[in-house]
Amino acid sequence: MCNPSIPPRTGMGLLILTTVAGAGAAATVPTNQALDQAANDPTASLMAVQIQNIYSGNYYNLHDESGNTVLLRPVVPFTTGALSHIARATIPYATLSPSGKTGLGDSVLFDLIVFNQSWGRWGVGPVLLLPTATDSALGAQKWAAGPALGFVARQPSFMWGLFNQNLFSFAGNGRRDEVKLSILQPILNYSLPHKWSIGASEMNITYDWNQGVWSNLPLGVKVSKLHKFNALPVQFSGSYEYNFANATVVPEWSVNLTVKLLFPM
Repeated sequence: MCNPSIPPRTGMGLLILTTVAGAGAAATVPTNQALDQAANDPTASLMAVQIQNIYSGNYYNLHDESGNTVLLRPVVPFTTGALSHIARATIPYATLSPSGKTGLGDSVLFDLIVFNQSWGRWGVGPVLLLPTATDSALGAQKWAAGPALGFVARQPSFMWGLFNQNLFSFAGNGRRDEVKLSILQPILNYSLPHKWSIGASEMNITYDWNQGVWSNLPLGVKVSKLHKFNALPVQFSGSYEYNFANATVVPEWSVNLTVKLLFPM
């Protein structure tokens, strides 16, 4: 599950996740799901810390501009009674942007309640946008929230699904545009021998209700490799996306390099 397509996104997110984790014991990866597949499954109850570098090139409606963002994405599974949750924060830091500004962007938190099924898993929960940007050019200066819903169906080597997030602003700077976004993320992954896998990239297909346009229509591919360093599993992945939506100021293409540290319980 990916980040909303808003202007570029601390310890606050980590603090929230750590507090939430104390609500119950961390859940485990289902025994019928391989670790390399669970690493690509956004509904898997798998504790992880992901560091992601996204280089974006050739912004539409700007002349020869590029950007680079580093994302920190901790994931903490926890339980409340009989319910299994996945808490995730996405905390971005822009190291290069068309505005010339660098710094922290807006953070996104969600709490997904997941339900295991014979065919896979589905989940539902709230998602929240926090105005944590250190510069007005790097964030929306709005608080926003909405529902998230998704599912993942899986077989031993193949996994597919769809995830939807919705954000609607309810507070913040009254002089800034309202945040009204719906984001669809298709999930597609095929496991290969020797812990390799290939599938769709984190394609955040985004509709901007304010402007009445698709602000992001990406098509991309991702290749991943799971490797163990002693007892620590680490997934390395790289992806490329091309964006077909050119109505707003968004990158035409992006390259994504990710390191994900996994902590199966």
